[in-house]
Amino acid sequence: MSTVKEPETWQQLIADCSDIPHTLEASPAVILPRAAPHWEVDETCEAQVADLDEYV
Repeated sequence: MSTVKEPETWQQLIADCSDIPHTLEASPAVILPRAAPHWEVDETCEAQVADLDEYV
C-alpha cells in the first residue's frame, strides 16, 4: 500500500496542482458554484443564545 506525501513547499504544491487532468479543470460542475439553500434562524435557535449579550 502506497501513501501520498503532503507537499511541504509552495513549489511542491504547485507541481501537484499541475498534475490535475485538464478534463477535470474544464468541467462546469467543478467551476460553477451551486446556490446555497435558503435558511433562517428560528425561535428555538435564537432562544439558545438569548442570555448571551454578544449574540443578540
